[in-house]
Amino acid sequence: MNESILIYNALCLPAPDIEALIQGRMITVMPRKLLNTGQKFALYPVEHSANQLSIEQYYRSNFLSIAQSALAQLATQGILLQPKQISLLKNEGRLQLPLLSHETVSIKAWAKCERCQIVDRTNNLDILSQLTIWKPEAFEAILQNQPHIFLAYLRVYHLPQLCEVAANANIQEKLGKFVGLPNISVSEAKPVLNDRTFAQRKHQLEKLEPPLHPELEELQSAIASLTISQPAAKQLDDDIKIFLGWSSDKPTNSLDLDLPWIHKIAEVGNSSDGHTFEKLVRRGLLKLGFTGSGLNPDATGGAGGMDFYAEQPYPIVGECKATKTEKVTDGTPAQLLKIGMNHLGKFQYDNSIKLIVAAGELNFYALRTATENQMNVISPETLQKLVELQAYYKNSINLLELKEYLQQAPFGLAEDKINTYIDKVRQSIKLRSHIIQLVKNYLENSSIKSAGVEALHGVYFGSHPPQPIRTAEMHEILIELSSPLTGYLGRIKGSDWNSDRFYFLRDLPVN
Repeated sequence: MNESILIYNALCLPAPDIEALIQGRMITVMPRKLLNTGQKFALYPVEHSANQLSIEQYYRSNFLSIAQSALAQLATQGILLQPKQISLLKNEGRLQLPLLSHETVSIKAWAKCERCQIVDRTNNLDILSQLTIWKPEAFEAILQNQPHIFLAYLRVYHLPQLCEVAANANIQEKLGKFVGLPNISVSEAKPVLNDRTFAQRKHQLEKLEPPLHPELEELQSAIASLTISQPAAKQLDDDIKIFLGWSSDKPTNSLDLDLPWIHKIAEVGNSSDGHTFEKLVRRGLLKLGFTGSGLNPDATGGAGGMDFYAEQPYPIVGECKATKTEKVTDGTPAQLLKIGMNHLGKFQYDNSIKLIVAAGELNFYALRTATENQMNVISPETLQKLVELQAYYKNSINLLELKEYLQQAPFGLAEDKINTYIDKVRQSIKLRSHIIQLVKNYLENSSIKSAGVEALHGVYFGSHPPQPIRTAEMHEILIELSSPLTGYLGRIKGSDWNSDRFYFLRDLPVN
């Protein structure tokens, strides 16, 4: 629903609590009174103040840095704080001065109450703590002063833009209560969590089911501070949040920072810049997962005269030939044979994969030498396709599978067999994307939370599948997709493989 809604009041909450709601870390707040289901309001950030507990005592350790950051950001906005006793002169009387540097406060989100329940000591406060950002001690401190806690389940929505409202002079007194606002027009166009993810989180909280992956929550907390400066850390952070159900954003295959130079492999290979081409080929092999002292991308020449040499996961030795128009002569494969044999020795050379990356067409003698000496010759375009696939779909290139193609005939021109492997990888990605979408659609259409492999295999054949697969094979793929390292599906482990159940977490877009 994207209809415009008018909001005329706001619930005052500690800034860290609002930040947790906006980040999708939790879906609950503790108001001072019982809220009505369907009640709508903005979220007004105020300073933390709860029964004299410090933020270290109030918030769980894996949220503490975020809480501190939220409060620091609130301070920079110049929110009016509760007047404090400030001594101007030593041993003199004290004056009460309000601390105010600006006259507005920024509101980022609004919410709709989906449920409000009463919590007391009969509830499992330890599990409730694990499902929120508050320590059990925070609940105990509140319950020392009142018989119960109001716990409101909020469906939170982003505002289309920040809303600046006048700061309330006595805002700390309103903590957990409502304040009036000028009418704000909002909509449900940008929910923090989608319907399905919110329903799962709400069910988990209502049943007080413990978090499934507390270790991943700790990992997310550990890398949160790195996300600003480290793109790889941000990608991992986003993936973990989706896996934990803290976010339901559709993932995009975020652009790999290496793509600019990857896209130049073919261009430089079809030029006369041989030195740059060698460096790009080495960088490409490193990107694919090869390692070794002979892959230094900054070196001006390979070890022992070899253009490149990788040691792991298996030895691969090769030559590069950049050219605009000329044919590749017998000198290129002959040089690989001579230098490789001299530098590595016959045994090591014979047990290495031989690869030539050359732009030009091989003449008769060059092709014969390459074929008879089991050398694979591919174009810069083919190498670029391999490296691009690895960049768009991380770890999609299995080097041990690639080895099988490189070891088998035909030798010489190896374009067709490497392109066959690339097509196989793309088909594998397409199959997994299809299965993920199948799980998502089946659960939504059936209004169930999870499904077994038999049911999913049954609907697979009616879904225009990219290829036929057996039930056991589908189960293997479902296990792979529900690994914490991939996080496309979730898994509820059964007593045996046939009783495992799976649920949707995030899409795998196919370019």
